[in-house]
Amino acid sequence: MTLSAMCVAGARPNFLKIGPLMDAFARLSSVSASLVHTGQHYDRNMSESFFDELGIPDPVVNLGVGSGTHAAQTAAIIERFEPVVLKYRPDVVIVVGDVNSTIACGMVAAKLGIRLAHVEAGLRSFDRTMPEEINRVLTDAIADLLFCSEQSGVDNLKTEGVSAEKIHLVGNVMIDSLVRHRDKAEKSTVLNRLDLKAGGYAVLRCTGRRMLMNSGCLAGCWMRWM
Repeated sequence: MTLSAMCVAGARPNFLKIGPLMDAFARLSSVSASLVHTGQHYDRNMSESFFDELGIPDPVVNLGVGSGTHAAQTAAIIERFEPVVLKYRPDVVIVVGDVNSTIACGMVAAKLGIRLAHVEAGLRSFDRTMPEEINRVLTDAIADLLFCSEQSGVDNLKTEGVSAEKIHLVGNVMIDSLVRHRDKAEKSTVLNRLDLKAGGYAVLRCTGRRMLMNSGCLAGCWMRWM
């Protein structure tokens, strides 16, 4: 018997997580996997380039939801994903991460009585002011299978009263993606294109208002490092 799995990706972090899953499913004769792109991230640099460079197969459908408030975006994904699930009737819907696509598609699957699997389950910031934290907690609450990337995820779920039989410690698919593409990365000419020297630059990632609040300290550290 072949298991029908529908994988969901919608935003940049999802693509790095869904790539190794689609690659693994392609090597299993017992699984027929399809991919749905919600279109939460949609321009070339945030979406298409990831599919090209990571070798992710084309989705069976792109919901094309685009930007919007959290409520509008989540509602649009729910409205557009439900007909897709009803058409394909997968045995399981697999969502990854903690973006709006994760909870929206998870809710559709749960309400249609289709098994839901959450990859990267159990991670917590314990900060409910973060929309992602709400998405994580709610998705874990309705999922049938919880795949954790680290032991803290397992511990958090058990503390929340989740049945141990739902929880599986499987490792980090982001590391799978890193290992899978390491050779390609090492052959990259990006340093030459940007006129940079190995060890002579730093990458900074802005994470929102906390980074802005600490910008003075950051600037001071940067000047000392330089």
